[in-house]
Amino acid sequence: MGVKTVGDLKVEPGQSVLIRADFNVPLRPDGSVLDDRRIRMALPTIETVRSQGGIAVCMSHLGRPAGQGPEPGLSLSPVADSLQAQLGDAGQVHFVEGACRGPKAAQAIEAAAPGDVVLLDNLRFEAGEKGADEAFAADLARLGDAYVNDAFGTAHRHDASMVALPRAMAPRPCVAGLLLEKELRFLGEAIESPRRPFVAVLGGAKVSDKLGAIRHLMERVDTILVGGAMAYTFLAARSVDVGDSLVERDMVDTAAALLDAAQSPEAATIELPVDHRTAPSFDAVDQVETFTGAIPEGRMGLDIGPASIDAFAAVVLKAGTIVWNGPMGVFERPPMDTGTRALAQALAQATKNSDAVSIVGGGETAAAVEMAGVAASMSHVSTGGGASLKMLEGASFEAVACLDQA
Repeated sequence: MGVKTVGDLKVEPGQSVLIRADFNVPLRPDGSVLDDRRIRMALPTIETVRSQGGIAVCMSHLGRPAGQGPEPGLSLSPVADSLQAQLGDAGQVHFVEGACRGPKAAQAIEAAAPGDVVLLDNLRFEAGEKGADEAFAADLARLGDAYVNDAFGTAHRHDASMVALPRAMAPRPCVAGLLLEKELRFLGEAIESPRRPFVAVLGGAKVSDKLGAIRHLMERVDTILVGGAMAYTFLAARSVDVGDSLVERDMVDTAAALLDAAQSPEAATIELPVDHRTAPSFDAVDQVETFTGAIPEGRMGLDIGPASIDAFAAVVLKAGTIVWNGPMGVFERPPMDTGTRALAQALAQATKNSDAVSIVGGGETAAAVEMAGVAASMSHVSTGGGASLKMLEGASFEAVACLDQA
């Protein structure tokens, strides 16, 4: 990866270490944390600091506040409760309600004992966070003796806490957390040094969202399996009738050009669904009909069909490396989750039986493998959907370049 990690950090007892985590977690209607996976994934980095007697000063955003001060329902208070539950009696979590800088934050850190955790409130309560404001970053920098970036989910962003803060910390140490290091290593090695055959599975709604990834992967992978609504733009480019399925009409020519490029011996093969589970609308998913080839008017393709499942699974089961970003259908609305579940099972089987490396992009895809009960069977499940997609596009991250080089 080329940068130092928290494992290289020497922390004196009582020193404060700023940890930019990604605690942007879903909440229940009652305000409690619905899915604590991102919190759990940050614990190894927090424990590395605590084990040396350091004070882990954690910061994150949550949701999309307007940047004009605290907003109801967007406080990190539920995260503090969840983090305390994770630590149990092993450590004390001090929550700085309503503030992420200034005297209130400084006082909480001063009052903390070696090995404690201080959680600052939502960074995006401050306009300076999204504005990459240097003065805001300087205020944050005053709170720490070192900085750790463990927020892969926002590694592709230029927010103050991601880029301006490590610059403001100089010459104090600025390193990567264990989660960020793991994410970069898995995705980086998969793309640059894959075990063959190398298969990319891309789904979701829009070709435009995945265009950069498709173009970057065309020269690197052996096969690209395309599912989800974006498949219907590709099928429309092949003049296949897709009924009322979602199609990006302004992307049809681009999809046609990609399919033409895939005919080159040096390029990846692009495989599309051959049959489709359809319904009259998103609100009538229980009225399922399966069609092979063309989809009639009045029907929407909302999931890949059984023949497509078999064909995609056959490719996955022979793969040495599989990268998956985007579901195969409207998996949130059973029974249109069949294709996504089946593909998740195929990845799990390939990982177990063939020692394939399986890497699942964050966001919806991570939720899908959790839903299918096979997340633990994957080689790696990313915490960042947008960031993992950017890596598939070949992007480099300024937030990583700002860290101390190994």
